[in-house]
Amino acid sequence: MWSEHCSYKSSKIHLKKFPTKAPHVVQGPGENAGVVDIGDGQVAVFKMESHNHPSFIEPYQGAATGVGGILRDVFTMGARPVALLNSLRFGSPEHPKTKFLVEGVVSGIAGYGNCFGCPTVGGEVYFHPSYTLNPLVNAFCLGVADRDKIFLGRAEGVGNSVVYAGSKTGRDGIHGATMASQSFDDEAESKKPTVQVGDPFTEKLLLEACLEVMKYPYVIGIQDMGAAGLTSSAVEMAGRAGNGILIDLSKVPARETKMTPYEFLLSESQERMLLVVKKGFEAKVKEIFDKWDLDMAVIGEVTGDGKFRVLFEGKEVASIPVKVLTEAAPVYERAVVSQVEREREFPAGEFDSVSREIDKSLSLEEVITKMVASPNLCSRKWIYRQYDHQVRTDTVILPGGDAAVIRVKGTPKALAITTDCNSRYCFKDPFLGAQLAVAEAARNLACVGAKPLGLTDCLNFGNPEKPHVMWQFQKSVEGISAACHKLSIPVVSGNVSFYNETHDEAIYPTPAIGMVGFLNDIELRMTHAFQSSGDVILLLGESLKSPHDESLGGSEYLALIHQSEEGPLPKLDLELEKKVQDAVLALISQKLICSAHDCSEGGLVAALLESAFPKNVGVKIYYPKKIRKDVLWFGESPSRVIVSCSPKNLPALKSVIQNHPIPFEVIGEVILDDFIVNGDVHLKIGILKKNWEQGFESLLH
Repeated sequence: MWSEHCSYKSSKIHLKKFPTKAPHVVQGPGENAGVVDIGDGQVAVFKMESHNHPSFIEPYQGAATGVGGILRDVFTMGARPVALLNSLRFGSPEHPKTKFLVEGVVSGIAGYGNCFGCPTVGGEVYFHPSYTLNPLVNAFCLGVADRDKIFLGRAEGVGNSVVYAGSKTGRDGIHGATMASQSFDDEAESKKPTVQVGDPFTEKLLLEACLEVMKYPYVIGIQDMGAAGLTSSAVEMAGRAGNGILIDLSKVPARETKMTPYEFLLSESQERMLLVVKKGFEAKVKEIFDKWDLDMAVIGEVTGDGKFRVLFEGKEVASIPVKVLTEAAPVYERAVVSQVEREREFPAGEFDSVSREIDKSLSLEEVITKMVASPNLCSRKWIYRQYDHQVRTDTVILPGGDAAVIRVKGTPKALAITTDCNSRYCFKDPFLGAQLAVAEAARNLACVGAKPLGLTDCLNFGNPEKPHVMWQFQKSVEGISAACHKLSIPVVSGNVSFYNETHDEAIYPTPAIGMVGFLNDIELRMTHAFQSSGDVILLLGESLKSPHDESLGGSEYLALIHQSEEGPLPKLDLELEKKVQDAVLALISQKLICSAHDCSEGGLVAALLESAFPKNVGVKIYYPKKIRKDVLWFGESPSRVIVSCSPKNLPALKSVIQNHPIPFEVIGEVILDDFIVNGDVHLKIGILKKNWEQGFESLLH
């Protein structure tokens, strides 16, 4: 319970900086998931969590049980899961283990989500050498519930029964929480017994049983058994209610013989729930779980002594004050050393880039062709075609766009969801990098017509005992907080994952952002796809005649073409960011545009091609001759959106933008099948699209 994974002992003092309140926030951080109001007596419930360490040791089960765990976090709140996303990071594609990890993780996510019956509708995947020995597997889940049917993980009511339900307990996953709070070495794979084993079919039964039993007033509290298993679920429920809890391990359903109390308490066997039920109603609960063919047993009761007491075979084997395990767990204010100070001390960092002369040997056409098939820009279709993204028939914007959109069944409303983070930015400047991640997530939602409701995060970092890692974490939290304050987005849930390093080499700081947005009218949703030849293409947020930023630092272009990560990051003006997002939302609501797509990794050229590919249309762009071509095409300045519109709507579009004063410029038009730029570039869209679509598979073969 005092491990990093459970006690948040290094991160807690910083997490308090987040803005967590807003009129529509029903439940903020501290419970199993965050809850926001979406009107008509309904709420959206969502959370993001990591399963990094298990996925490195055993990628299939590590990723699968990460999905299982985040599903339980949502339905334990009383919500039916409606969508899954993921945020994945892998090492260099050339590394011999990368293919094994990618295939295992993707198969695990698909295997669990598809069998459970919840659509996996989007996410992000990046490759970088810092993740070679530490892949990141972050899972996000969104659910919908009635506002008056939200359940909390609290053990309230002295004398009420503590009920175990779900799968039987085995020896899998023991020490999973402590394993996730350690750095790795050559012996990492010997930790396989600490990885849990999932069963999505049992989880589906558990979902239906829990949602059925929650209809009745005799369920007082409920929590899934995640990290540290029965121990954490029992202790956290008692701690939140200010009570004690007594458990008899002899009554816990077991699938293995001769298990010890230690094994029962620390097992992380999957698909298990702990409920607090009103005294006298145990038989009613058992009737429901029996109907769903699940184990159920009364294993204890809520007490008033403030202690966590454990019996086994008639003897008391543990007795400890609950507060010692929860509120009184250690909280550290660890030392921090800024990156500037560290670089003075260690001038050759783990992944310092080598500055190189600009390679003049490649033409602009060759650079574009190479970038479109590159690891971080190519199509992710190889991944998402393995996921069932249309089960439950509510997915109205499919994977591959700025954000996924899910219908709120039986209403005209919809929810949009996205995950974002550029870890290269966060390594260079964690404060600005985290702000850029929040801004991009909100911009992605705006591009599909959604207004942000709330944010969840998964904060992935190295060893917090190292002052420079703690500085990265602190600055990332402060960056998220600053952006959320400016954009009026509350943080309602999240997760911290430390010790993501092997052989003393840490991952790049990766504060992954998950964000949920709201659409009043699903018919007003927007996609990134250019629609018709003759439509006008505009760039919002910047004018090519007077670009507000000429930096290429941290860009995909520099990393891929020049093997460099040097240079200043793009500047972020949060006032401009907010105006651009508001302008896009206004244009969508007034039906003045045909498409909207944000400019991010890969810059303007990537945004244009991604918009052209879905309908197999072409693009003709014109630009001032004096502008630097590398900055124009591959610079990753934020607060920019590519939109297209019918020529007849252009006057009305300009009028709307005047009400949201932002820079903008007509930069071209949609044509039939070529990618044409002045006299500099003339490429076939079909060939570029083929390279883009085949890029991912070529990485793995």
